[in-house]
Amino acid sequence: MSLSPALRLLLVSNSTVAGRGYLDHVAEAVKAFLSDRVKRVLFVPYALADRGGYAAKARQRFEALGYGLDSIHDAADPKAAVLAAEAVFVGGGNTWRLLKALYDHDVLDALKSRAEAGMPYIGSSAGSGIAAPTIRTTNDMPICEPPTFRALSLVPFQLNLHYLDPHPKNEHMGETREERLLQYLEEWPEPVAGLREGSWLDIANGIVTLRGFPGARVFRRGGAPVEVEPDTELNDVLGL
Repeated sequence: MSLSPALRLLLVSNSTVAGRGYLDHVAEAVKAFLSDRVKRVLFVPYALADRGGYAAKARQRFEALGYGLDSIHDAADPKAAVLAAEAVFVGGGNTWRLLKALYDHDVLDALKSRAEAGMPYIGSSAGSGIAAPTIRTTNDMPICEPPTFRALSLVPFQLNLHYLDPHPKNEHMGETREERLLQYLEEWPEPVAGLREGSWLDIANGIVTLRGFPGARVFRRGGAPVEVEPDTELNDVLGL
């Protein structure tokens, strides 16, 4: 597996952490990622039903960071909006709904080609998950049916966002997230990066770096899950 050196991705596990506002925990990372080269960001609110309200929330946050924001749902030609974008932020919500809308509006290929050419791409939750080859490792309920599970394939590994460890005092005997991801690997070969809330991946120059807190867990077929600390390069553990 390889990673294009042109990719510039910021893949965030979640948009809000307890006690803080929308994107507060990753605000400085977003500013460093976009820097002063970007003036306006194209927002993709397709993962939620209330696209107007979602866009207003994202616009307020990005304007506070110093960036203008346009929403793709307001564009007369969504594909043209992607092709003209300086940078894209794909928000979280339901991954199935997001992927279906990207296919319905025929913008998936345009988004993929722009990101592969170096356009800065920020994802949060579902918006991060679609950077993987498929959405098979999402936690979301399939409330709608996209034409395929295939997503952007910007990275050659799967993502599990909001990754949860089993609570040591919980007597619930059902499946853990770890068990479900190990079952995924019984069927599919791609490794999985399980990002806990508060963590994100910063991808640039072909290097995948884990940021934030409290770290991540990487799953690969044929081996035990690997615990990864923040500020660690993940290329080797992901087999890149």
